Amino acid sequence: MTTGISAVWHDSDQTFELRELPVPEVEPGGVSIRVLRTSVCGSDLHIWRGDGIAKDAPPRDPFVFGHEMMGEVAALGKGVDTDSLRRPLKEGDRVVFSYFFPCMKCYNCIRGEMGACKFRMGRKPLDEYPYCNGGFAQYYYLRPQQNFLFKLPDDVSDEEAAPINCALAQVIDALHVGRVKFGDNVVVQGAGGLGVNAMAVARDMGANKVIAIDGQPARLDLAMRSGATDTININDFPTPEARIEAVMELTDGIGADIAIELVGFPAAVEEGVQMVRQRGTYLEVGHISPHSYASIDVQQIVSKQIRLFGIQHYDPWILPAAIEFLRRNRDRYAVCDVVSDVFPMTQIGEAFAKAEWQGQASNKITRAVIAP
Repeated sequence: MTTGISAVWHDSDQTFELRELPVPEVEPGGVSIRVLRTSVCGSDLHIWRGDGIAKDAPPRDPFVFGHEMMGEVAALGKGVDTDSLRRPLKEGDRVVFSYFFPCMKCYNCIRGEMGACKFRMGRKPLDEYPYCNGGFAQYYYLRPQQNFLFKLPDDVSDEEAAPINCALAQVIDALHVGRVKFGDNVVVQGAGGLGVNAMAVARDMGANKVIAIDGQPARLDLAMRSGATDTININDFPTPEARIEAVMELTDGIGADIAIELVGFPAAVEEGVQMVRQRGTYLEVGHISPHSYASIDVQQIVSKQIRLFGIQHYDPWILPAAIEFLRRNRDRYAVCDVVSDVFPMTQIGEAFAKAEWQGQASNKITRAVIAP
């Protein structure tokens, strides 16, 4: 296969164009992936909306995005015959893989902090090798010496596997950094794909209470089936003060040991840090758009001794751990039900429109995926 169809996004008219683009020739050490499923992640909705971009800014050059994906091996470069755990690998094997590429040579990489690589490589312009490398495409290229991929067991479906490399892996990393301890009370701001997975992971790590905050009834219902012990519907608690007070009541006036923000709106941070107990931990994950400014009384951060962490990406060990977490908990939590709708690539525009939840009182789609 020398070409494949990619969904090219145009800022100019806010549409996707299905365009045939070259598939890179596989170099020694590289792997070509035939994409089977790519989720519409919350960060993709931010890109689609144009969040963080000034209204008078010129349109961005057309590009392909998408990252939360899985697929099957289309071609193996010379020297590649196993996955990253040295298990035999062949064409046609289903795999999950990290969607970003650490340089393997910077200060952070040599310390084993590959998720914090300052020179990690991501999406390329359409006319630059490897041409697009976005997830909303039929093919994705894993560069030599910069890829981590893991075979999928047969009992994990394509739909279940798609969120592993972002929604699940990202929250495992965040809660690992936050050090959830047995008996902790955890607040999860946002019950989308990352939020639902965060609830299940927190409970699996020993959390006592897991409090889900969202405004979509379908998401809150899924949250209760995925480890949440309590929910706060923002439509019933319409002010930050009401939501903060609700958290305090649910935690006997103490506040959360850990709160994690997964929606990507600055106002959520402003109230979230106030939900955390004295010397509690706040995990910031949701803000991927630039110019996301929050107004916070920093003195309260100091006086309450709040531990504040920003988390993006993850280290490679998390992917196989995420696969086993999914298998271990499939009958305990509804994490395998996160993906609610599958769309063909020809309906990608419709998928985004239906996945959009901002400004809607109800949206039954918890995670849409594209089948390229």
